[in-house]
Amino acid sequence: MGKTITEKILANASHRSEVCPGDLIWADIDVLFTHETVGPRVFAQSFEELGGKIWDPNKFAIFIDHYNLPSTIAHANVVKFTIEWAKSVGVKHFYNLCGPEHQVLIEEGFIRPGRVIIGTDSHTTTGGALGAFATGIGSTDCAFSLATGKIWLRVPTSLRINWEGTLPQGVMAKDVALRMIGTIGHGGATYKACEFAGPLIDNMSIDGRIVLSNMAVEMGAKNGIINPDEKTNQYLKTMIDAPITSIQSDEDADYEKEYYFNGDDLEPLVALPHSVDNVKTISEVEGIQIDGILIGTCTGGRYEDMEAAAHILRGKKIHPDTYAIVIPASRKIYEKMLLKGLLNIFLKAGCIVTYATCGPCAGHLGGLMANNEVRVSAQNRNFKGRSGSSTSKIYLASPLTCAASALKGELTDPRKYL
Repeated sequence: MGKTITEKILANASHRSEVCPGDLIWADIDVLFTHETVGPRVFAQSFEELGGKIWDPNKFAIFIDHYNLPSTIAHANVVKFTIEWAKSVGVKHFYNLCGPEHQVLIEEGFIRPGRVIIGTDSHTTTGGALGAFATGIGSTDCAFSLATGKIWLRVPTSLRINWEGTLPQGVMAKDVALRMIGTIGHGGATYKACEFAGPLIDNMSIDGRIVLSNMAVEMGAKNGIINPDEKTNQYLKTMIDAPITSIQSDEDADYEKEYYFNGDDLEPLVALPHSVDNVKTISEVEGIQIDGILIGTCTGGRYEDMEAAAHILRGKKIHPDTYAIVIPASRKIYEKMLLKGLLNIFLKAGCIVTYATCGPCAGHLGGLMANNEVRVSAQNRNFKGRSGSSTSKIYLASPLTCAASALKGELTDPRKYL
């Protein structure tokens, strides 16, 4: 019986000829990262007790992305502590005000096929879009891994999620993700390796694939992975000058279960409050009044997302009773938006364009939600209190749907503007 890409990566990392689902392994880490909210301020003492020496400074990165810029004195002190700690232990890769870690890790060449990527954030699964095994851990585990370069894992069983067909006009990768989550359920893939495959995935852009792996954790997945192909290689060659490992699932690999979807008849989708698997088509919920929209974050803030939203907003004005927040997923994306004229389009439409940050998606600065406020957002989660008041409501949708909704001040089918 053949092996899945996840099993092959974990076998290599644990120096075994093969591993099977359920095996307990010690795996070598290729990249470990953390951020200020659950990083050094939580594990600094434990790390000191383990010797206080980073096992390999070239393989560790710290990000300031949740509390930037700090909105409270407490947040400012956390950022200050993180900066000082990083200097004291000799952190080589430190990123402040560069954007959410998942996008920046990709841009800086940390994510590559066959690597084991570990981070103190649930959306670490994002790295699977480039053929890496990427998963999140807690702060205590991070202290141990930082000192040893190893992680304890149970090899997950794999689910193969097949997509046929093509995406219709007005449908984006976010809609593909919501379709899967609505079917499999929030937590329906807990501790599983979700492997996305099929012609639709093959034809999808890297930006789109990143959305799928990012959202895999919303099904409870241990990792969300896509077999690397020539598109992956060409994408990586623009960022790194190093050999790229070729690793693929075997044709006769064993999966716990296979799902089959077809994109041909897929509509724009919306996840209703307060669960990411409470998914409806836009035609079922169109007309619900909103107060504002958010386009951005590590899920919906890549250049492809910005370009799509700008296409709808070009030459138009958002509804006078609606606000629109635009947050690029990295400083580099922000710079590209500036060079390509997208910032001007958003500003003329009446949007607020901010710097790259996790910000309101994580319930921090830059657009917290008031009591009973309603927002449609390209972010990844919509549970109660995620982005502010526990009485606020978040509808999750694609950047296209968000942009169209901003124009009418209500949930709107983006296909009307294409």
